[in-house]
Amino acid sequence: MLATQDAQRSHDVAVARLRASYAAIPPGSPVRLAKHTSNLFRPRKAASTPGLDVSDLDGVIGVDAAARTADVQGMCTYERLVDATLPHGLMPLVVPQLKSITLGGAVSGLGIESTSFRNGLPHESVLEMDVLTGDGRVITCAPDGPHAELFRAFPNSYGSLGYALRIRIELEPVSPYVMLRHVPFLDLDEMARALHRICDEGAWQGSDVEFVDGVVFDPAESYLTLGSWATDRSGTGLLHTSDYTGQHIYYRSIQERSRDLLTARDYLWRWDTDWFWCSRAFGVQHPVVRRVWPARYRRSDVYHKIVGLENRFGVARRIDQLRRRPAQERVIQDVEIPVERLADFLRWFADNVPMLPVWLCPLRLRRGRSGEAPTEWPLYPLDPDRLYVNVGFWGMVPIEPGRQDGDVNRAIEQAVADHDGHKSLYSDAYYDEESFEAIYGGKVYHAMKDEYDPEHRLTGLYEKAVGRR
Repeated sequence: MLATQDAQRSHDVAVARLRASYAAIPPGSPVRLAKHTSNLFRPRKAASTPGLDVSDLDGVIGVDAAARTADVQGMCTYERLVDATLPHGLMPLVVPQLKSITLGGAVSGLGIESTSFRNGLPHESVLEMDVLTGDGRVITCAPDGPHAELFRAFPNSYGSLGYALRIRIELEPVSPYVMLRHVPFLDLDEMARALHRICDEGAWQGSDVEFVDGVVFDPAESYLTLGSWATDRSGTGLLHTSDYTGQHIYYRSIQERSRDLLTARDYLWRWDTDWFWCSRAFGVQHPVVRRVWPARYRRSDVYHKIVGLENRFGVARRIDQLRRRPAQERVIQDVEIPVERLADFLRWFADNVPMLPVWLCPLRLRRGRSGEAPTEWPLYPLDPDRLYVNVGFWGMVPIEPGRQDGDVNRAIEQAVADHDGHKSLYSDAYYDEESFEAIYGGKVYHAMKDEYDPEHRLTGLYEKAVGRR
């Protein structure tokens, strides 16, 4: 359906209300959003002023099935967006793994998934967007036109230049099912070479590949999961689809079976039920606990709220202290490593960070529909001629005697630089300001900040990502 008059009218009313609330904030006072959910893991100071209420900007305005586009409000979650597009046989070009990630968050931050080797990052399928800038204007920006520089600088700005209110994105067709092959490797170099070849050719052993990600359980045991669209079950040789929202756990299936079949929707959210594998920290993977833990609460946003409560009250930390267990450092990161350096980085990681499994997801900047060169995104610059692999690792490591909190994360930042990589900013960062600005497009960022937020009412990117450590 196209945007209905009621949906468009409701959106216009929500934007007008937001602009009025912005205007009511006293000059010189900081501006922030009052969000009920977040997928950030950076420490944040308690707010001293009320935030802008964006709760009415969380829906899909309309889907144009013929044009394969959708107009979406900035606070709309991907779960809600996918529920609106799948009935039309369509989905966003990249659907991040967790249901509660918002489209605005994935565009102003970063997102990735198993289509990223062919479709790039979520912001690369944006056609235009309306942005509430730091100086209170609502500006429509697109790849061309008077605000094209803001359009290119918006990704990885994390709300420090403005907030996306409406985003028009491209969609692509889906089939009812996704057939998976879990391909094992005993050697990291062999796995990296195979990954490079699969992404270049879009195929493996004569069959098309539409989705690629992987898991390293051990340097001697890694898997690439290759997904292909399937129009019916009979053509796959698999008569039943798997369900990983109940007692079965998706990441364990990778080691247990060579082939699998999921519905399109279940494939998109295969990682959400157990927050990849992080639900084990809450005991949810224990068979007894899993049976009594309601299915509606087995989802990533619930786990994130539990982590937030722990960060606030420190119950587990105090229990560890009473039991004389060593203090722990939070190591929650996603980094992009060039595929030719991937095996070396994974070996360094295995030797220096006691944390497994790790997730792999290849990405390449997206070329235009006519094959033109990829757009440059100055705040997260990647080489357009290189295939990168996102390496995701999320957990806690003990702080060894003589070490301090942050040492492991600092070592990871250095290792990423040593391997020509790049690091996402949704979690802890320790860069000094000069290094940060060199990595994350400081010159362009400050020019955009001066133009669209001259009074610096929105918290700056460095202050958000690193702060004073």
